[in-house]
Amino acid sequence: MSDQYSLYNVLTAPKITEKSTLCNEKGNQVVFKVAIWANKIQIKAAVEKLFSVEVVSIQTMNNKGKNKRFGQTMGHRNDWKKAIVRLKEGQTIDFFSGGA
Repeated sequence: MSDQYSLYNVLTAPKITEKSTLCNEKGNQVVFKVAIWANKIQIKAAVEKLFSVEVVSIQTMNNKGKNKRFGQTMGHRNDWKKAIVRLKEGQTIDFFSGGA
């Protein structure tokens, strides 16, 4: 597997919630949903390469999927991993720019 291919697979999606928006405004942090197998070094490399920013620190959390009922059967949502990425002062990642 090449480095470029794996960088695009590390970051799954930005996690945009009220709490993550407050973190972005006050602490210059961005929250991502990342691959469950990704470590902090891979996450840092992916963010720096894809968004051209400098990462100061990363905190990761593993979240367990909930048990849910689907009709008569019980199911289980997938486990997922969240990363809170602190950016260097003065740098930002804007997910809502562009568009007319």
